[in-house]
Amino acid sequence: MHRFRQLRLRLRERDEGVALVMVIGVGSVLTLLIVAAVALSVGSSRNATADEQWNAALAAAYAGVEEYQARLSDEPSYVKYGNPSSTFSNPSGNAVSTVQLPITLNPAFGLGATGTWVTVPGSTNASFRYEVDNSTYAATGTIRVRSTGKVGERVRSITADLRQQGFIDFLYFTDYEMSDPAVVGGGCPLTYRWAGRGSNCTIQFSPTDRIGGPAHSNDTILTCGPTKFLGEVTTGNPAGGYDNGGCAAASFDYGSPQYSPVVSMPATNTELKKETRTDAAVSEDVPRPGCLYTGPTRITFLDNGKMNVRSPWTKFTTVKGDPATAGDATSDSRCGAPAALRAPAGAEVNVPTNNVVYVQNIPLTGINSATLAETTSSGNNRRCKDTSGNSLSVNSNSYSQNVVGYPLADEVPPQPGVESDDSYGCRNGDLFVSGRLSGGAVTMAAENYVYVTGDITYRNADDDMLGLIGQNAVWVHNPIRSNGSFLTAKNRTISAAILSVQHTFLVQNHTRGSDNRGTLTVMGAIAQKFRGPVGVSNGTGFLTKNYLYDTRFRYTAPPKFLSPVTTTYGVNVWVETAPPFNIDGTYR
Repeated sequence: MHRFRQLRLRLRERDEGVALVMVIGVGSVLTLLIVAAVALSVGSSRNATADEQWNAALAAAYAGVEEYQARLSDEPSYVKYGNPSSTFSNPSGNAVSTVQLPITLNPAFGLGATGTWVTVPGSTNASFRYEVDNSTYAATGTIRVRSTGKVGERVRSITADLRQQGFIDFLYFTDYEMSDPAVVGGGCPLTYRWAGRGSNCTIQFSPTDRIGGPAHSNDTILTCGPTKFLGEVTTGNPAGGYDNGGCAAASFDYGSPQYSPVVSMPATNTELKKETRTDAAVSEDVPRPGCLYTGPTRITFLDNGKMNVRSPWTKFTTVKGDPATAGDATSDSRCGAPAALRAPAGAEVNVPTNNVVYVQNIPLTGINSATLAETTSSGNNRRCKDTSGNSLSVNSNSYSQNVVGYPLADEVPPQPGVESDDSYGCRNGDLFVSGRLSGGAVTMAAENYVYVTGDITYRNADDDMLGLIGQNAVWVHNPIRSNGSFLTAKNRTISAAILSVQHTFLVQNHTRGSDNRGTLTVMGAIAQKFRGPVGVSNGTGFLTKNYLYDTRFRYTAPPKFLSPVTTTYGVNVWVETAPPFNIDGTYR
């Protein structure tokens, strides 16, 4: 018995020892769990804070781009401002951008540890700064901005390409969906249809028309039949929509036209003329002048990166002052020597890549002036005689036609209206253009008319780009004989961004003859003040339109292409990039 009692006591002691160990073990585990939970909670809180700062820093960077966009909208000339010491604007010390600091301090242009940042409105710890690269602005209208956002210990950056929003955002743009009163006459009021103009003054799209890209009209669009609109369509009509004239409905891939504000046309294209002035480098930001030609000028693109130019009345291809007071003979090698320009064979020069060609009317005074006597013989065969006794005199001081060969032999005067009164005039700043562009991007503008005298195509559809801007009409040249037959082949292809500032884009003699001229293909963009007819239902003119949008215009533009009166900037590309700055503001 005694021994049994001792055994129980020993077992109890052992149980108590085991229990103590178990209690200590469980307590230790619980302690570890509590410590882990606290650590996890603290770590999660830290991670949440870091994630919140990470996301907020990117939002601050976006806010910087938006703030810069707002500055551009308020002051379009703000494209010239930035910090020239920025590595983004001036990498490796090479002058790429032409930015300069504005007179009024912009804190977003700060650099370095002591440089300033801009606090995001409504925030206490989010800020941004940005750098500007305007090196491609003159050529493409595009500005690059690198914006860096900072929140707490986090820094993030984005690079954005901003481009002027304008006429080439659309394959098809019109101010008024009516014929040009200067071409067809008539008593149509100069107002939008949605504001009270009658339907009898509105041109309609035909059932076979195919508009292969975005379109906008400040007016109400009229269709008859299943016209195909393959891109987004907008209208200045506050009510939106369109009018089918009681015909079958049109086909809209992106839905019925929606309202978008009226886009205002510029008054003239003469601001492009300043791009040929050698004295405008500082005052007008023209570091590299283009080519100025005077009077009727024929330009034919060649397939070797060059163009043939005949411009007999041109004396100087770059000038100083407006009106011009002096010329610059050093430009002859770029734009053609006057002696070669007036020779029958013309001058062969390089296409002025990323630059402008401007054809002006012969001025009455100044260094490019000339005194001419103009006569008209049978038909419309104008003869232009130089009576000023200057060095331009060739062929006994008399030129047949308009100096560069128009009208063609056997051609009868163009259709009634403004062109027949002023077609092929001796003093006109008319551009006659055709050929295969090779060698880059160029914009060509005329103070009077642009005549597309043949196909215009690109050798390299990725690199070549053409802008055609007429102060007055842009004509698809379609000359006719007295017997009703035509002097040029059927079908026409035009690769270009086309703009008629004061008038219209249309086909010459589109109501004449009995010959269906086939298909008019435009690969690019068309913008015009008035809707220009290209054919009529009785079978004359180009009965089929094949308009295709050059999608490159979403991101870039022909050099110095004109923009609407009110300019806004849209973001074409957003890309997050490695932050250039440390948290203290110094470069990494």
